[in-house]
Amino acid sequence: MQVACPRLGAIDFNVSTRKVEYLMKLLTVAIPSYNSADYMGRAIESLLPAGDQIEILVIDDGSKDETLTIAQDYQRRYPDQVKAIHQANKGHGGAVNTGLAHATGQYFKVVDSDDWVDESALAAVMATLERFEAENTQVDVLLTNYVYEQGEEGAKRTVRYERNLPINQFFGWDEVKPFSVGEYLMMHSLIYRTQLLRDCGLILPEHTFYVDNVFVYQPIQHVQRLYYLDVDFYRYLIGRDDQSVNERVMMGRIDQQLKVNRILIEAVDFSQPLHPSIRQYLLKHLEIVTSISSALLNRIGTPEAIAKRQDLWNFLQERNPEAFKVLRYAFFGRLTTANTRVGRWVSNQVYKVIRKVGGY
Repeated sequence: MQVACPRLGAIDFNVSTRKVEYLMKLLTVAIPSYNSADYMGRAIESLLPAGDQIEILVIDDGSKDETLTIAQDYQRRYPDQVKAIHQANKGHGGAVNTGLAHATGQYFKVVDSDDWVDESALAAVMATLERFEAENTQVDVLLTNYVYEQGEEGAKRTVRYERNLPINQFFGWDEVKPFSVGEYLMMHSLIYRTQLLRDCGLILPEHTFYVDNVFVYQPIQHVQRLYYLDVDFYRYLIGRDDQSVNERVMMGRIDQQLKVNRILIEAVDFSQPLHPSIRQYLLKHLEIVTSISSALLNRIGTPEAIAKRQDLWNFLQERNPEAFKVLRYAFFGRLTTANTRVGRWVSNQVYKVIRKVGGY
């Protein structure tokens, strides 16, 4: 079976579908790994306590260090839980695609190789999924909290959704409260139903950073049944100098940020009927991503960068005029598109606020 997704491509799921028929696990966790030998062990070890109901796919993305050797050693020691997969380098998105294509779990989660999960929260997640199975029910997405970890002894900040979502119960979009400016879901908080990702044709762009936004944005519009488990599950390590969310790194990769921004712009047609809560959430998410792109280009400050900012907003107006009408006059949109020196100073202050809200 080949599933197509407008603008994002197609992927063949025949092999994985055959596997699911007789090797179904509760949860598949994909760990994209590139030159991760120094720290990937913590990510894998944090997942092993889940036992045989978890499938841990370590995708070696063409690493040049001992990443593949370490993954294969874990597979040898834990053959019922860990599978090592090697591929030529395709970037984070390509590794997630490979994980999804090989997944045999009913639910699918991505854990980056420098992050980890909390053991007690993992037990709660697995118990919840086991309860779903025992009750012969399922959800499209299970949401949890995540924690920003700034190094071993650094500050911690937990992102929770109790203000927006009903806690520890099934719910639909009618019960979702509006997200405020700067509030949005991240890959770290989501455990999708695997078949939903396949049915909506999710395939992430290869050799591209910041694709976690696509992982959230494109499938979430297809979600109907949700469950929010109020546990601090995912531990997101920030603060490394080479990290993709480091400001200097983001400025150097601005074209990749813009590529993802454009994918989001084309992912949803806001002229078509949408549930009001889905529409509100998607517009808020698109606003924050577009504002980050605009603010970064303002901080770069060259004529070329300012021209790219204008091109982005022209693209938004042309390809998604309904979204443009909202974003252009939204709070961050107004502040990050001003062309005066004062306007760009204000944009820089806005960017600092966004970074503080985002926790990176």
